[in-house]
Amino acid sequence: METYQNNPYMPFADVTPEEWAFLQQATAELNENQKKYFYMVYSSKRKKAQDILILTIIGFFGFAGIQRFSMGQVAMGLLYLFTLGFCYIGTIVDIVNNKNLTDEYNRQMAYESFQMAKFSAQ
Repeated sequence: METYQNNPYMPFADVTPEEWAFLQQATAELNENQKKYFYMVYSSKRKKAQDILILTIIGFFGFAGIQRFSMGQVAMGLLYLFTLGFCYIGTIVDIVNNKNLTDEYNRQMAYESFQMAKFSAQ
């Protein structure tokens, strides 16, 4: 059985190889305490691609832009809401590109988490 020391990404069940490599590179210069802090913060901010897909589909049939609101893109969420997801075209594009949206969001959250961990107690 793998422990936290061997695989700190265990809490992230759906981590992709690209995300795993990015996280390893991002945390390379952190000490053990900073890494633990990073994983704690990042795991609370990280989104799953399936969740974004579900929210986008809900937006397609109801509340357009909910996926953008959940990713902190309030202006884009309001634009989707008032234009019915750009007449559904933007929502369809988001359905197709949900993994890219999620990857971009998770990279931003990893960067924020890294900055927080870097300046945390050594």
